[in-house]
Amino acid sequence: MNHGFAYRTHVGAEGAGLAVVDYLARCYSKFSREEWLSRIQSGRVLLDGMLSQENTILRPGQLLVWMRPPWEEPDVPRSFAILYRQDGLLAVAKPRGLPTIPGGGGFVEHTLLSLVRRRFDGASPLHRLGRGTSGIVLFASTSHAFSTLSEQWRRGGILKVYRALVAGCPADDELAVDRPIGPVPHPILKTVHAATPTGKPAQSHVKVLERRDGCALVDVTIATGRPHQIRIHLAAAGHPLVGDPLYVVGGIPAVDSRALPGDLGYLLHARLLGFAHPVTGEWTEIACAPPPPLRLHSGW
Repeated sequence: MNHGFAYRTHVGAEGAGLAVVDYLARCYSKFSREEWLSRIQSGRVLLDGMLSQENTILRPGQLLVWMRPPWEEPDVPRSFAILYRQDGLLAVAKPRGLPTIPGGGGFVEHTLLSLVRRRFDGASPLHRLGRGTSGIVLFASTSHAFSTLSEQWRRGGILKVYRALVAGCPADDELAVDRPIGPVPHPILKTVHAATPTGKPAQSHVKVLERRDGCALVDVTIATGRPHQIRIHLAAAGHPLVGDPLYVVGGIPAVDSRALPGDLGYLLHARLLGFAHPVTGEWTEIACAPPPPLRLHSGW
């Protein structure tokens, strides 16, 4: 069992004039209005620090807190390796199956962030990897390191190279994919990110390393960092990740699929991260060996 969690939200203009129960049912729509009534009546919802009533009318700027009691989180790998630690930076190797930060699926304490902060209090992740992706996650423990690296991320100055196993054998040794990525309908989550003409620009460069029986080992360098970009772009190029339960050829969710982005099955690894060091300014690269299925026959 974890220690429970307090979900906090500041009421915006869209919530003005709504009753508390109606606002919660709208914000957290996977729970019914009756479930929210029960939570409010049992004293688990606070409004500006006071117990809330279900029919209280909301105003913009108020703080609404839902106190979720402890629950049993799904089991995950709960370890990480330290790859780099210097000058307010910490790079760790995240195992496949461990969420980076709290989010969907009921994960709060079974996350890389929680594990890292038990040893390095105040460390903040500069980016995130999907639950099914292994490899390098970079943290900052000083405001200078965080702001400097965040600016490099915004400007596209970070080198990000991933290793993946894809279905089929691409005809060319290298290919560029620039399909826009944005939200599309999903039967459970309402929307998920996928290839869509109305999405935001995204760029990936794919290099074929080995052609195997019915699949290929590739390195992918991404110039942008859209959600699930590599999974989407490789599927859009006609070569979905082997075992991906969600994305199919075209870079879209499979028809009638109830798979979620956090579902496991694919093989993807963040193997190289490069950046200008926030203290020295020198170009710095951090590498992380891929798991055995993603290694070259001649080495990693």
